Amino acid sequence: MEFAGIIFTEWVGYAAMATVLTSFLMKSVAKLRIVNSFGCLLFVLYGTLLEPFSMPIIITNAAIFLINQYYLFKK
Repeated sequence: MEFAGIIFTEWVGYAAMATVLTSFLMKSVAKLRIVNSFGCLLFVLYGTLLEPFSMPIIITNAAIFLINQYYLFKK
């Protein structure tokens, strides 16, 4: 599936990239971790949509997601 000449998988990658970059603009660490977690999940989805799967993308972003969740719910 394409939109504006870009396939769906690439759109997911661009959304993930934009979300992670946006997370670093947050003043609150909690907000940063929430937005960054969403970006990480998008990157995990992106890694699974690639042919073949990209395990480095999946593993790295799944680990970052878990770290973010640990610190968000640690309190």
